[in-house]
Amino acid sequence: MHPYDEQLRLMTRRHFFGRASNGLGLAALASLMSRSGRAGQTGAVGPHFAPRARHVIYLHMVGGPSQMDLFDYKPQMADWFDKDLPDSVRMGQRLTTMTSGQARFPIAPSKYKFAQHGQCGMWVTELLPYTARMVDDLCFIRSMHTEAINHEPAITAMQTGNMVPGRPCLGSWTSYGLGSENDNLPTFVVLVAKASNNEQNQAISARLWSSGFLPGEHAGVSFRTSGDPILFIQNPPGVSASVRRRMLDGLSALNELTFAELGDPETRTRIEQYELAYRMQTSVPELTDLSDEPASTETLYGPDIHKPGSFAHSVLLARRLVERGVRFVQIYHNNWDHHANVAGRMPDQCRDVDQPCWGLVQDLKSRGLFDETLIIWGGEFGRTIYSQGGLTHENYGRDHHPRCFTMWMAGGGSRGGTIYGETDEFSYNIIKDPVHIRDFHATILKLLGFDHERLTYKFNGLDARLTGVEPARVITELIA
Repeated sequence: MHPYDEQLRLMTRRHFFGRASNGLGLAALASLMSRSGRAGQTGAVGPHFAPRARHVIYLHMVGGPSQMDLFDYKPQMADWFDKDLPDSVRMGQRLTTMTSGQARFPIAPSKYKFAQHGQCGMWVTELLPYTARMVDDLCFIRSMHTEAINHEPAITAMQTGNMVPGRPCLGSWTSYGLGSENDNLPTFVVLVAKASNNEQNQAISARLWSSGFLPGEHAGVSFRTSGDPILFIQNPPGVSASVRRRMLDGLSALNELTFAELGDPETRTRIEQYELAYRMQTSVPELTDLSDEPASTETLYGPDIHKPGSFAHSVLLARRLVERGVRFVQIYHNNWDHHANVAGRMPDQCRDVDQPCWGLVQDLKSRGLFDETLIIWGGEFGRTIYSQGGLTHENYGRDHHPRCFTMWMAGGGSRGGTIYGETDEFSYNIIKDPVHIRDFHATILKLLGFDHERLTYKFNGLDARLTGVEPARVITELIA
């Protein structure tokens, strides 16, 4: 909803006539700027055209997965073991301070075996046997790139479109655009999964699921991995449901007085969020109670579904959330920052996510939700072909690399069996079909029914948008 429209919707009669000097002007301007095709839901703009995806499950691998150890197969590198990365390949590109002082940059070929799978012939590492089974359902992008070379700006850019914190994330834009399908659950839910290996976790914070300058109702709601999913979801000892209801009614009346006086949309957001929290006291326990899941669920996702907070458990919750109408579910899985000990850590990371991702796709298919649910998998950048620190045939480390990395999508109108983009033999530079994160965001918004140039919000005098002011294009080859 445009801010002028929102202000008029939220204004009380008393407040409107109390500011008659600008009331008529606002009304006229709102009329001129009204939009067509609204969703008919509170706070929602509504899509510009028919969406292919109604829900998103975004699986973010925090730290930057090593593309050449997973999906970007480079067999030629076997002959380059421990040879220096040529200057003609690096071309003076900047390095992080973690490797810029190295005397040399020795090539580290992947120690893992690869094989081709599916009709599309995608090469996949031996560490992801379940993912290999479903390559024809996945849309691989091997030519992602970004300007950010360190984690905080890179993950912020991947989630919000800008390296500077404070802007709305993709989940918030989705909430703002499409609104809610379930009045008893948040529109946007965040789960931070526990990795089985925690050798080098990266810090992540609520800034990544902030609504930024969008109204606060569009911020992500973080569910905890142990104890009550949401703090204070239960009434305190001695406080009955009727007492809680009377307390909320009194608090709402006070907030209504404040809103009538000031007309601040954030006061209205606070009132609505208190009411949502009250309704969630019933809906969240039902959501997180897995006792109604059949035995076949474990066969799909693996035994870790019984470990609260595990990636498998989180992905199963994601399916239950979208099944109940939640628009956007974000899952963060940490420890993909492979500066050292790739041999010790990569198998654990892949084991955590491989079967649950496959199970999610199969589960959504069986429930008729796959075509309307967009699944996104990837990190914030890639890794270097050269080794950071010591190098042997059996172990090595890799530094950050923003110049190319691999992500995949599935369902939600994406084109399964697609392999898009190509890197050089060193997996260092893109040589065909580059995809900037702005292009990626524009494509996701297209699948959700939005023209990325028209999904805007007035902020600091500008029509701010997820894709920013630099050119961005929809990659039509990724859309079915």
